[in-house]
This record gives sequence, C-alpha cells and structure tokens, in this order.
Amino acid sequence: MRKRKVELLAPAGSFESLQAAIQAGADAVYFGVEQLNMRTCSARSFSIGDIKEISTVCKAHGIKAYITLNTVMYEHDMQLLKTILKEVKEQGIDAVIASDFSVIEYCHQLNIPLHISTQANISNIESVQFFSRFADVIVLARELTLKQVAHITNEIKRKKITGPSDELIKIELFVHGALCMAISGKCYLSLHSHNSPANRGACVQNCRRKYIVTDAETNEKLLIDNEYIMSPKDLCTIDILDQLLESGVDVLKIEGRSKGADYVFTVTKCYREAVQAVNEGTFSAHKVEKWKEGLAKVYNRGFWQGFYLGRKLGEWATRPGSSASEKKIYIGKGIKYYPKIQVGEFVIESGSVKAGDTLMVTGKVFGMAKEKMETLTVNGIKGNSAVKGDKITFPFNKKITAQDKLYKIAETVND
Repeated sequence: MRKRKVELLAPAGSFESLQAAIQAGADAVYFGVEQLNMRTCSARSFSIGDIKEISTVCKAHGIKAYITLNTVMYEHDMQLLKTILKEVKEQGIDAVIASDFSVIEYCHQLNIPLHISTQANISNIESVQFFSRFADVIVLARELTLKQVAHITNEIKRKKITGPSDELIKIELFVHGALCMAISGKCYLSLHSHNSPANRGACVQNCRRKYIVTDAETNEKLLIDNEYIMSPKDLCTIDILDQLLESGVDVLKIEGRSKGADYVFTVTKCYREAVQAVNEGTFSAHKVEKWKEGLAKVYNRGFWQGFYLGRKLGEWATRPGSSASEKKIYIGKGIKYYPKIQVGEFVIESGSVKAGDTLMVTGKVFGMAKEKMETLTVNGIKGNSAVKGDKITFPFNKKITAQDKLYKIAETVND
C-alpha cells in the first residue's frame, strides 16, 4: 500500500501519561477536565487550571491537544461548559471532542475546532455529511466493519465533503483499548442499578462483574460457559493495522485515559512502530507477535479485533480485572535528586526490592522510565535488598520530586 500520513492519538489522564505519550511518539493527546467527560470517575481528571499547562507542554513538543467534553449535558452544566470553553479558546487547545448539541453549538459560536465523538454513533455517509458543517474530524461508531469504513472514506473523497476548515473530513477510529457492551458506549445499566449515569462519566462498571443467571419461575440456575457475559475483551487491531490503514482512516485513537503512564507509553510505542512498519513495507507476522507480547504486559482484559472484520458477536473476558502478564507494585517515592552526578534517591514505603528487580519510575516531568537494577545502593552502601524505611539511589537522567512514584515490575501469576 502507498505510504499514508495518519495521526496517532493517545490518551492522557494525568501529566505522567501525557509525558509518556510524548515519549512514545504520539502525534496528539486527548484529555478531560472536571466532570464533563466520560472518565470522570475512573480517571483523575484534570482541572480547568491545568488546561494552560497541558497546552504549553503539547506546543513545546509539537503535538496537538484535544479536550473531551463528551458527556450528556444538562441545563445546570452550561455555566461550567462555557467556563471550560473560554479557557480552551484562550489557551489554544486544538479541538473539542463532543456529541452533545449544546457543546457543538457553543464551539460553533466561539469558532473552536470540533471533533464529533463516537457517542454520536455515526455509521453512514449521510451522517458524516450532516456533521461536516460543524466538525473537521469524525470518530465513527465502533461497531462498523472495515468495508463500511472504506465506503465512508471513499464517499468523502468522491463527494468532496469538507468541514469548516474547507479540508476533506477526516475519519478517526479506535484501534486499541477497552470496549463497552453497549452501542458506541451508550449504556444505562449503571444508571438503573446504582443511579450512577455512565453517560455522565459515572459508570460503576457493573457489567465487568460475575453474574449467576437464574430462572425466575423455577429458581433453576442456568449453566453458561463464561461468567463475564457483559464484559468484552479489549480491542486490539495491531495485527490487522495494514488493513485498517487501507480503509482510508486518518486518525488512530487509543483508549485509556484511566490507565497509567506505563500503559500509555507501551501501547503508543507499539502502534507508532506498527504504523511505521506498514508505511515502510516491513509489517510482518513476526513483528506483530513481538508487539502483542509488549501489549500483553500492560493492563488488558484479553484481546480481540472488534467488529472490523465483520464479526457478529463479541469476545468476552474470562476473569475480572486485568490479564496483563506483568504487574506494577508500588514500593516508594522520590525524595532527592543529585544533578551533578544525575542520581535519584527514593525511600521504600512498602514491600521490598532486591538486586535484579526491574523498577519503574513515573513522574509529571518525564512520564515513565524502566530499568533493571543489576546492583543496589541501599542507605549509601552496596546491598542486595532494601525494605520499608530504606533509601535507595541509582542513576537517573531526569530530575525527580517527592511526587514521583517508584514501582517494582513483577510477572503476573494467573490462576
């Protein structure tokens, strides 16, 4: 296939994840603030006051920043919405991602670039045509096949459908991360069971739990193959990325604003390398296997390719929580940095660490760094292990602070 320039869009739920996305080669990041985004409960949302710093960091690294305002909006949200959009305009955030018509209208009034969210469930060229008067980028529904996507991208070119920028509409697809059992993520289960609306960013994820199905008349329990019948495996398209790019998509979106910096770095890096391999003609089964090994190390519920290849039914998780082959264990935090010799000092607050362990540091300024500790310096002298209360030092080329966290990486033992 011919070489195509596509945008790799990574999630940023924290400054650590923002820096990790930059490290890994993202072209753009998306983030949410306050309670008007779909990750209000599951991610540590930024505040309005963080928008300026996010914009500054992204501009300094030459990447774009998009803000998600993709919840259902009520009348009492309008003042906060206007306040956020005013700051978005002042700080030069590149676009707003939304589906509620109030956000669309305000962005139109303020001349703020707009991307239509997947919550709009856009599944045909007529819908693309309708939203083209408001937005330059459209995130298609996650339930489409690549054949349907290709039809839409071809029709955009054939009909010369342009957005407010007078450029052809760009199509964005999710390529990796968590999936919801509901169409385009519009679920009401959490609202009905816990009065906690998923469409307001407050999903309690009761679909991810184990359930017993019982006949209401006979009280007979029904036998099912898998208890997690409402919890889909995570989307992973890296092994069909060549076909996905061939469909004409312009933006590849990674889900994960509630995930840590290690997830953002690993997933973004794998997809960056895969896109490059497709464009260079070196995409291969061997490389895909290596990328999937890397992707399996960070948070996931198992993988499947979604509906892109025409699947009728989803694949369901077989266990609660993550199926990652590695886990991170919090053991301490940064306390001091020695800039002349580029050494960081950390205090062990929980558990222990020994020579040969792989450690990971996360921080607001540098994102994420991993290193295997062949030797340890404990309380100023060489040692084989450190426990709670001990201080360890090791070479680190970025300044650390008391907010930086230290983790030990361990293999996951699955039952």
